[in-house]
Amino acid sequence: MTPPLDRGAQRRAAPPILQNAFRPFFLGGAIWAAFQVPLWVAEYLGWLGPLAGEMGHAHEMLFGFLAAIICGFALTAIPNWTGRAPVAGRGLAVLFGLWLAGRVAMLAAGQSWGLWIDLAFLPLLTVIVVREIAVGRNWRNLPVAGLIALFTLAHIAFHLPEWSIAAIRGTFAVALLLVALIGGRIVPSFTRNWLAGRGDPAAKAVAPPMQGLDKAVLGVTAIALGAWIVLPMLPITGVLMVLAATAQLVRFLRWQWQRTLVEPLMWSLHAGYVWIVLALAITGAGILWPGTISYEAGFHAIGTGVIGAMTLAVMTRASLGHTGRARVADIATTLVFVLVHAGALLRVTAALMSDQPVLLGISAVLWSAAYAVFTLAYAPMLWRARRQLRAVAAG
Repeated sequence: MTPPLDRGAQRRAAPPILQNAFRPFFLGGAIWAAFQVPLWVAEYLGWLGPLAGEMGHAHEMLFGFLAAIICGFALTAIPNWTGRAPVAGRGLAVLFGLWLAGRVAMLAAGQSWGLWIDLAFLPLLTVIVVREIAVGRNWRNLPVAGLIALFTLAHIAFHLPEWSIAAIRGTFAVALLLVALIGGRIVPSFTRNWLAGRGDPAAKAVAPPMQGLDKAVLGVTAIALGAWIVLPMLPITGVLMVLAATAQLVRFLRWQWQRTLVEPLMWSLHAGYVWIVLALAITGAGILWPGTISYEAGFHAIGTGVIGAMTLAVMTRASLGHTGRARVADIATTLVFVLVHAGALLRVTAALMSDQPVLLGISAVLWSAAYAVFTLAYAPMLWRARRQLRAVAAG
């Protein structure tokens, strides 16, 4: 009887698309984002008949698109944290198939079976993440597993009518905290390494990640977001959000952002993190001055800016590095960053102007085009084998 293959052997035997989680999930998430946004805007403007509605749009952008990117990132990063072989091959195929089945199920709205299929993906992801961190005894990254578990609970709450709106706020809050936690590690670390590689003395001036100030800023941000979930319109919540924005700005200014403007793969990380400052500030201002600042603008700053821009900054960098390519932005990658930030800025501006239709339409085209360009430019490298593996085989 042939003994079962270990996880490393399963990975090597799998087709390239199933050798790392970032490959199918980044590609699937990008395609879904590029498809969903124009569809929703067309429905919102009355160009199409009733489809998913506002709640359906929110669901698919959070628990369809964002869930895919979180899965791709987490299951790619965790092996680096634990030293364990990544989830790959059949296991990865089952996980991606479950995510894809959820998207099909949600398109078949109104079918009771669809709800259960949709709900199955995130609990399974949570179990996998907790298991990998626990087996690898990588306790310092347990907060990441905790945030993914909260994301899962928010998805369940979304399907309970009396909790759905709070669940949306909760999901946005968890996403922002994930970016603040992980981004707060990788942005200064990558910046310091990049500057050091260029021989730039400013590398020594980059503040190390996760110092006392960083932990305090994360704590303030968590308190502010917690208040926003349960007490969204109280003035004290607005004050806490503005305070968190100020704290995040202080944190960010210690990372030598001005030295990164020559390389899009670097400035995109910093620009993505700046959206945390803007989103917290706009949300707080919308609570404190509701007659002047649109409350909805904060949601869009988180959705199109914090989530939309930072995910692409991480997706491009991870895809290049893990497929054996130089971490240098070409024209297509630079275009991705320009499009997503332009789309996010126009979407927030449109919200501040009562969803002015022209701005809304242009922002949707630009933002979704960023994900479409990513799909076209990165699909070949995500689908094919890592470059050095191909070179060995050819030689």
